[in-house]
Amino acid sequence: TASLAQVPGIILNSAGHVADIAEQSDVLENDLIWVGMIGIIDPPRTEVRDSVAEAHRAGIRTVMITGDHPLTAARIATDLGIIDKGGTAMTGSQLDELPDEAAFDKVTSGVSVYARVAPEHKLKIVESLQRQGNIVAMTGDGVNDAPAVKTADIGVAMGITGTEVTKQSAKMILADDNFSTIVAAVREGRGIFDNIRKFLRYLLSSNVGEVFTVFGGVMLAGFLGITQPGSQGVTVPLLATQLLWINLLTDAAPALAMGVDPSTDDVMARKPRKLTDRVIDAEMWGDIIFIGVIMAAVTLIGMDMHLDGGLFTDRSVDAIGHDAQMTEARTMGFTILVFAQMLNALASRSHLQSAFVGLFSNKWLWGAIALSMVLQLAVIYIPFLNTAFGTVPLSVGAWVECLGLAMIVLIASELRKCVLRAR
Repeated sequence: TASLAQVPGIILNSAGHVADIAEQSDVLENDLIWVGMIGIIDPPRTEVRDSVAEAHRAGIRTVMITGDHPLTAARIATDLGIIDKGGTAMTGSQLDELPDEAAFDKVTSGVSVYARVAPEHKLKIVESLQRQGNIVAMTGDGVNDAPAVKTADIGVAMGITGTEVTKQSAKMILADDNFSTIVAAVREGRGIFDNIRKFLRYLLSSNVGEVFTVFGGVMLAGFLGITQPGSQGVTVPLLATQLLWINLLTDAAPALAMGVDPSTDDVMARKPRKLTDRVIDAEMWGDIIFIGVIMAAVTLIGMDMHLDGGLFTDRSVDAIGHDAQMTEARTMGFTILVFAQMLNALASRSHLQSAFVGLFSNKWLWGAIALSMVLQLAVIYIPFLNTAFGTVPLSVGAWVECLGLAMIVLIASELRKCVLRAR
């Protein structure tokens, strides 16, 4: 006590004990000089605001849950665009005062910022959003985030600062701990899903075109002149080897190239799909049937133009004979169907947008189309392949007919898209 009494600024009370701070204020706060003030801030990354805006544009709601002070949380959320200026944060204690799940769900449906929350509040918020039919992605790094991360539909853990418990609870781990990476992943995922739909639209419409060609050629054989005098049974419009060749050309390189097709429109300008939405929906089936019917029609018309006794009578039968005429007609139908499917690959890149938007953006697709055309030319003009595939060389006039009829598929698709865009 004697030594403490010698320290400047220390006051002893009547009992010889050190007085509390309130009793010392006059001594301690005397002759002070203002030097300055230090403020500490943990600012959000500069790119996060743009990512939040892009998420909102894509129909994704961003919710911030933090243990910080409500004023701090509200200010940061405002700066990031999560809430509007003047918005407030709801605290964990306010959540505890809610009487039941219905009241809790009503709050979580509108509130986007939560502060001073406990781990159980995070879990309840996730469960509440799920009850409302939302697909919830939850990010976190600490042990207290693990229950909510595990419960969420898509748990996202931080790969750098995240704990092992959180990483094991998550379905996805961010290698850079950056929120913008999540938004970029959404964009990439939507692009991949679009490419799957393009792939299916192209393959199914092309195969439906082949089915309708064979079916229509058999059912309308007499009307189209697809007959061979003296033959027994049905005369098919295309040979089995020709159909297999078409599938080889169209189902291989062009279809695979569509798997790496860049986005033809702004995928982040769409709202999220519903859980009940099908990959192949009614509109897509409409596309598939429509293109299939057009493809079959132009193929059969091209064959009919080189057959005697059909809608467009060709008198060349007297000069070359029925068998040669049928071979030429099959070569026409064979070639028209191949070229129509190549043009269909361009049309199938988007359900609504014109095929001429970003026409040359996919170099792989153009390479695949060029390869398929070269192989088709080989089948038509190399003699031993003529025998194998039942083809004959085509004249310049026949090529004009083939390309003109095949172009109808692309034109019909563009007109359909114009109508859909207008609706």
